Amino acid sequence: MPTYVILINYTQQGIQGIKESPARLDAAKKAFKAAGGELKEWYLTMGATDAVVIAEGPNDETAAILALAIAAGGNVRTQTMRAFTEPEYRKLVASLP
Repeated sequence: MPTYVILINYTQQGIQGIKESPARLDAAKKAFKAAGGELKEWYLTMGATDAVVIAEGPNDETAAILALAIAAGGNVRTQTMRAFTEPEYRKLVASLP
């Protein structure tokens, strides 16, 4: 299953309702599971990004739909990156001409 790294930044609305963010995280985990994926790890971070998520999903389309649905709540902005595991990376490099 493809892996995704999702960078999260709170919006003004999201930071004003920060005490509700654990419940929103639980809802996001349920949404990933319902879509056939898994929100594997969540990290609160310091710096330019407020949080980082490591997730798996069945395909890029599902990951995009989940990212859009979560962002549509107005509490966060996301940047989603497809990540390749070390075995996937090795296979890609081995296939180079």
